[in-house]
Amino acid sequence: MKRTGRRRSSVWDCFEQVGNFVRCTKCDATLKYCGGATSSMMNHMSRHHPSTAPLDEDEKPVICTVQCLEEESANNSDVTQVAIMSPNLNAAAGQAERDYGERKRLKRSSVWDIFIKVDDEVHCTMCDTKLKYRSSTTSMMYHIKNKHPDTMPNDGVSLATHAEVTELISKMIEKDLLPISVVDGDGFRELLAYTVHNYKMPSACDITRLIEGHFHEKVEELLVQLEEWLGRSAVLQTHKLSSDGHTSTESLTERILNTVQTWGVAGKVTACVHNNTRDIFSANTCAHVTWDYATCFATTLQLAVNDGLSEDLVRIIVAAGKLVRHFNHNLLASEALQQKQVQMCLPQHKLIQSSKARWDTICDMFERLLEQRWAIKAVLSDRTITNRQEAQTLEIEDDCWQIVENFTPVLATLKWATTVISAETEVSISNIYPITFSLIQTHLMPKENDVEQVSEFKLKVQTSLRNHMEVDSNDLASKPALIASMLDPRHKHLSFLTPTGRLAAKVKLHELVSKLDVIATTVGPKDEQQETLVTPDTSQVAMPSQVRSETKNTMMLLLGDNYSSSYATDAEAQVDYYLRDIAPSLDINPLDWWRVNGPRFPKLATLARHYLCVPGVSLPSLLSETGQAFATMRTRLNPEHIDMMIFVNRNV
Repeated sequence: MKRTGRRRSSVWDCFEQVGNFVRCTKCDATLKYCGGATSSMMNHMSRHHPSTAPLDEDEKPVICTVQCLEEESANNSDVTQVAIMSPNLNAAAGQAERDYGERKRLKRSSVWDIFIKVDDEVHCTMCDTKLKYRSSTTSMMYHIKNKHPDTMPNDGVSLATHAEVTELISKMIEKDLLPISVVDGDGFRELLAYTVHNYKMPSACDITRLIEGHFHEKVEELLVQLEEWLGRSAVLQTHKLSSDGHTSTESLTERILNTVQTWGVAGKVTACVHNNTRDIFSANTCAHVTWDYATCFATTLQLAVNDGLSEDLVRIIVAAGKLVRHFNHNLLASEALQQKQVQMCLPQHKLIQSSKARWDTICDMFERLLEQRWAIKAVLSDRTITNRQEAQTLEIEDDCWQIVENFTPVLATLKWATTVISAETEVSISNIYPITFSLIQTHLMPKENDVEQVSEFKLKVQTSLRNHMEVDSNDLASKPALIASMLDPRHKHLSFLTPTGRLAAKVKLHELVSKLDVIATTVGPKDEQQETLVTPDTSQVAMPSQVRSETKNTMMLLLGDNYSSSYATDAEAQVDYYLRDIAPSLDINPLDWWRVNGPRFPKLATLARHYLCVPGVSLPSLLSETGQAFATMRTRLNPEHIDMMIFVNRNV
């Protein structure tokens, strides 16, 4: 459509309107035209055509398709241009080019309806504002929303307000456990200034107040959840312990009691899991303590591994660590190792350095050394890379390699055990004693082909586990972990115990079920009346419906409605039927099993809620990615805010 009539501005001497575009009659550049503004045309003329003599009206090309050319053209013009075609091109090619142009046009952001690109800047055609352009339209979107809200492009993308950006910053700090002072960093402020137009950066005090508000909101939410028992994990409170590591039993117990009273969970605590030695807590330290204590299994297993390491094994671990450091720090040796891996068709993996704080890294280091053993020996024997004296110092003898090869599977088994118990999204405490007995009775039993050092290690770890887990104790049936094993349908048979031990555990379960009458249970009388019958109803076989109905009503009148299911409300009978029920496979989630079978055994379901929620470890295990990340992030926090930050982070 040709522009008709004379415009007031002199720029129309060199531009003509074509639909929603204006075309420069001198260079055929096309600019977006909207709202009657002529600023973009004025800028174009001042930059590219100081002389504004208009072209002849007959020299107008035919505009066929719109195409955005972002890259620099030969005449150094960076503005958006129109692809033109001569009228003598064939119609089929013209249609294909139009289709391509339309498809490409759909991918452009609508901010380009208001902005034009000039060199490394973008100019607003509404107010002539100039912004830096780095392949992002975010700053343009914010400019339009703040300065020209009536012309806000409709891309289906809503821009965040400044308050929402501040809220997101606080959420980021909470989620990643960042120090609050990160908002004072110059780089962070530059980032926000570039991405959010006219954004006023909040101070650390502002963010602190915002996080404190989130903290109090979470507290209110948790108080409600603790009343309703929604079955999810939460961090209620954290306390700083003395730096010397010496904290009295009375002090710890008092802090735990204060937390219990503050959160109103007195009488609802089943067990306290701790990572100290088994003698640090005593149930008799305070008359108000009503819960049992359970030792963190990850800590127990770490102590057992440390007890099992002999001088010979420690010497081999040190030698292996020295060898790994050489290849990780020596560039020539590292490159030679990569070449040998290619020549020997070995996986191109880097060697793993063990950490003193994590015994499981010894297993990782040994596994990688065994994988790359012959490539390592080839590099050490190459005198152009490793001199003789250095090779003699680093070389691991063949008998040591045999020990490593024999020792690694044992460590791998112990690592798997810790990983299973440390799972945060699954029931873990019920697996402790089945795994402990499996380790003692099977995996840690010396074999004929074991070398002397490995056999000695197995026996020492076995003894340490027996002592720390008290597997031979007469009070084993009262341990929270064993009770949880009985309430886990996968382990309820307790096949790892002796007949005497199983009988004691069964008696303990009967005792706990009988005490539920005086405990506030989560299963009401209504639920008990709606229990699913375990025995089939054979009274309805081969009887006419009317006669059957009359007989049933008469029997119910004589014997009572709950006659057939009376066993399900009897505590002892529930335990007996539960233990005789078929055990599910090991890949079944016990919580799902109880969700389905809870109405059959309502009292046991209540106990299962109490015991299966207890974690097997006191903190996220360092063997898990989550635990490692949490431990790393926690060290960055200011002691002043660490309690609040951990609370909001773990209760998201």
